[in-house]
Amino acid sequence: MERISAACAMEWSIDLEKGLRSKAVGGSVEAILRTGQRLEQWNREPEPTLPVYKMFGLVPGEDRLFANAILLRLADTFRLGDLNVRHSVVKVFLSLRSRNKKKHNGGRNYGILSKQRVHNQSHLLSRVKIVFDSGDVESRALALVLFGCWADFAKDSAEIRYIIFSSLVSSDVVEVRAALYAAACFCELSDDFASVVLEMLVNMVSSSQTALGVRLAGVRVFAKMGCSSSLAHRAYKVGLKLLVDSSEEDFLDVMLITLSKLASMFRFLISAQVDLLCSFVSRETTLRVKTMAIRCLHSIFTRSVCHFPVSAHTLKTFFSMLDDPELPSDLQFQALRIFHKIVVYCLADGRDILELDKLLTVIENASKSSITVKQLLAIRVLVVISGMLKERIRIESDGADSTLLLSQIMPFVIDQLTSLVKPVLDLCHSHSEVGKECNDLFSLFLLLVEEHPELGVIVLDKIHLFMEYLVNMPDRDTSASKASLSVNEIVDFKGKTSRFIMSKLAIYVYRFVVSCLEHLKETKSITTQVADKVKLLAEHVHRCGLFDCFTHMMYSLLLYSCIVGHFVVNKNEETDNSDENLVVTLDDRLIECEILALEFAEKILAGRDYWDAYKAGKYAAHQGAWFTASFIFEQLMTKVQSDSCLCWLKSLAQFSHSEKEIQLLLLPKQGSSLVDWLKTKKVSSIHFKDNPVEISLDADLPKWYEKLIETCSSLYSSLEALENVVKPGQAFCFQRWFLALRVKVLAALADIVKLLGTVPFNHDTITENELVKKSILAEYPQLFQQISQVSFQAKRLAHEFDLMVTSFIGMDRKSLKIISALALNCSILAFIAGFSLYFPEMPMYENVTTCSLEGLKRFSHPALVQDLIGRLWRIDHETSASLWMLSKAIGRPKSCCHFQPGNQIWNSGCGVEDILKVCRYAVTKVVALKNGANKGHNGEDVNDGWQLLLDVVTKWIHIPFRIPTYFFQVRHCVGSELFASSADTRSPDGISILLGFHLSLNLCLQLKNVPPDLSIQLTKLYCILYCKASFTTPKPVEESKQRMQSSYQSWEIDDMIDLNKDLFEHLTEDGKTADTKGRRLNNGDDGVKAFVCFEPNERGQGFSTCLLDVSSFPAGSYEIKWHSCCVDDQGSYWSLLPLNAAPVFTLHAPVTTK
Repeated sequence: MERISAACAMEWSIDLEKGLRSKAVGGSVEAILRTGQRLEQWNREPEPTLPVYKMFGLVPGEDRLFANAILLRLADTFRLGDLNVRHSVVKVFLSLRSRNKKKHNGGRNYGILSKQRVHNQSHLLSRVKIVFDSGDVESRALALVLFGCWADFAKDSAEIRYIIFSSLVSSDVVEVRAALYAAACFCELSDDFASVVLEMLVNMVSSSQTALGVRLAGVRVFAKMGCSSSLAHRAYKVGLKLLVDSSEEDFLDVMLITLSKLASMFRFLISAQVDLLCSFVSRETTLRVKTMAIRCLHSIFTRSVCHFPVSAHTLKTFFSMLDDPELPSDLQFQALRIFHKIVVYCLADGRDILELDKLLTVIENASKSSITVKQLLAIRVLVVISGMLKERIRIESDGADSTLLLSQIMPFVIDQLTSLVKPVLDLCHSHSEVGKECNDLFSLFLLLVEEHPELGVIVLDKIHLFMEYLVNMPDRDTSASKASLSVNEIVDFKGKTSRFIMSKLAIYVYRFVVSCLEHLKETKSITTQVADKVKLLAEHVHRCGLFDCFTHMMYSLLLYSCIVGHFVVNKNEETDNSDENLVVTLDDRLIECEILALEFAEKILAGRDYWDAYKAGKYAAHQGAWFTASFIFEQLMTKVQSDSCLCWLKSLAQFSHSEKEIQLLLLPKQGSSLVDWLKTKKVSSIHFKDNPVEISLDADLPKWYEKLIETCSSLYSSLEALENVVKPGQAFCFQRWFLALRVKVLAALADIVKLLGTVPFNHDTITENELVKKSILAEYPQLFQQISQVSFQAKRLAHEFDLMVTSFIGMDRKSLKIISALALNCSILAFIAGFSLYFPEMPMYENVTTCSLEGLKRFSHPALVQDLIGRLWRIDHETSASLWMLSKAIGRPKSCCHFQPGNQIWNSGCGVEDILKVCRYAVTKVVALKNGANKGHNGEDVNDGWQLLLDVVTKWIHIPFRIPTYFFQVRHCVGSELFASSADTRSPDGISILLGFHLSLNLCLQLKNVPPDLSIQLTKLYCILYCKASFTTPKPVEESKQRMQSSYQSWEIDDMIDLNKDLFEHLTEDGKTADTKGRRLNNGDDGVKAFVCFEPNERGQGFSTCLLDVSSFPAGSYEIKWHSCCVDDQGSYWSLLPLNAAPVFTLHAPVTTK
């Protein structure tokens, strides 16, 4: 557990004293600055509460005593030291104040310099006042700055106020400027003080005898008049009058900035300030003043665009700026940036943009600018406008002008983007210029596809033309380009330099096409035309010899992924003869693509480009090209020297091999060709037992079961490879968990396949043979129990995937969607398994369920339906409606208005559409099966249900398995550690209480492995503690205390799932309040739970207390299981993996004395 600043206060105080007494040169200054850094750290932490004091063994108020001692010591040093020492002291307090202002609005100081936390205020002020009264001018100025830094408590001193007022009229410029700083600090906190200063400022600023530097410093004080709205209004009016009466450029610049800052603080002043700035842009003023006005406008619209209505006059002003030929290009660019924000806000708010035709003309002119960034911004504005107007057209019927604008924008954007692409290929550009411009252009293309998915074919066609231009570039006259190249580049024009640039550009195109296809898939806009464009794109790349092998391989995999998508669609749907021919054709193309990828992979490895080979292996795994991935990772195993890298590659090779085995079952023709290729190269280190043969699931269930068990064994070897290289909880956390889940899913599938092999599937035999029917009915109870067990396991796997989604903060969006899709996959498997033998109309059903579900108390068919509805209701309303009809007893799934659960899928990207097709089929057939089950043919019903299970599982197996991108990001996961101590006594032997008493705990929850660049802010921490009498531990307290400090040894994942579920429900149902008094459960469980809320400090620590009712527990040592979560500033819920062991406490009988 990390120590907080309050726990270090005494040590810091002693260290400061030692440093100040040091005889070394500069030792005092070094000690002061070091203390300043510590005070800044302390300043960021909240004031300790009673539980915090107890956790660190501190006396309440002890930290304040030492804090005040440090402040007094610094004040004494300022009084007694030389100028260097005084400057260092002032630097410390200036830094403290600036950081407080960034953290808190209004300049109020809530840190260690707040009025409430500084008790010896008068002593601090008196020491500094001595310096002011007796020092030279520089020392007096430093004293005034210190008064400003201590404004939170110094403002109440009449003596200090008088000092500041008198210094404002001093004849010394240095003292006046320091007094202005102090006055500005006081004005932020005191309305009456600010009123007096405002009157003094008018005289100071308007006087011609005042030095210009002092006048400008006085103008800046106007921005601090924000203590109240009435004061701000008065200050704004006074500043406006001074602005109008002046013609000095320096004065106008500073006053425009000052008034803009003041107006940004109060909504009622923004419109007036915008009009003022627009007037300076419109009228005849100097270029310098116009520049400042535009910058101020940009600042206001960046901060406050939604706080006020944009007037027609403002829009006309920007029209004139964008169309003004005399305005420099950089200012027009700034104006365009502002206009972009205005237009987006107005369209989103449903306002009409005046003069649409003129708007288009102005933006067109801007897009023809010679400045590339201005061109790109203008085109982005057009794309955004077109997308937002398209939405308005869809909602409103009277959109004639908008329709006209759309019809003109679309071709214009496409043409401009194409014209901008070609100049990028000039080799006179540097590599960085090419990369930046291409990324900007492709981002605009992607934005266009996102706003208008129907234009996907057109955009891909333009990209195809771009690649055609790129491929044919070597055939053009290159003399102009050669003239601008260096001697070495001219010699190598056909070699490395050209190859590098071409390959780089091709990879940019590849990334764009991947993102484009993913978005088109989300919006269900993938068509045959789109696939054909991708095919042509890949063919153009393969025909060009200037691209490197890595680029060729990427495009082979790109084409492979498109073919897989078509293949799955045709496999899952019922096909006629022509469609069967299409499947055969796609199968052949799939083989061709992967063999091509393997050949390029072999060339990459032969060229010893091992990093490119590793990246290619990753991409192959992402696209499901498991033969290629397995080949690459197996070859790389022999090239590394690090043990950890070897184990990682060995794990990847085993993982790829296991998925390759499944691929051999599903695509035997493809597998046979690829196996032959590998055998001819004699490179595969993982040999095949036999040649792949087509195995139909319904024809040979035992063979399928055997293959699935072998695959599970291979996957488990992959998991073991990672377990051997790292300590638990230290690394590869996501990878080990994901592999373990994959093993569990395939094991559940193997259990279903094994059960399917126990019942005959001949409907005619069942109908005609009563003995067969009776045999099936006799096996029904056992089958129901076994299949219900598998269904329950599959549902738990779906919940485990849900837990994984919320357990890795910072995971990319695509990986989140893939894992959520895997959770949906498991939910479908649980649903069809649970309902395959669901026949409540059968006379024996009630007795069967009573007997067979003794060990499955939490299993229920309504729960299966509710779980599936909760995943589908946002993406498939029709299937959700069918599920509602299936079980009327189930209400609407629980939803949360404050938090966003991690198992929600919002669109059909990342392979979800393939899963939905299987889901629709399963739900439709289950509903039909249930509706036709009232015929009395019980044996036939069981056979029909069993046959349906086989059909759905056959389709389910063909859903492509996708590996998340996050799998290849090897990093420590964000987690938490829980530290607990007894609130009643502190014992070196651990937590121990007497029998019959409640357990009172002080708790510290510590976040671990939080990256410094985390994009979200974690605002709250929550924890659930759970204990029951069966959680006894045989280990003594001393051993368990050591275990608390060791690396995390996880308990069963089922406990984590259940605790996380309870914690999430507590937050969504009971709100954000904590239930720190452990309540006994009234559901037959003898356990006790407590919910605790923590406020995290900057270190990621939170402190709290809780009370557990363990009064009925017998004597012994018990483990407290726990789980924690956090909520970010966006309202999202994140589970935190526990990274240390559970706390242990001991109950003992009172010691009796004779």
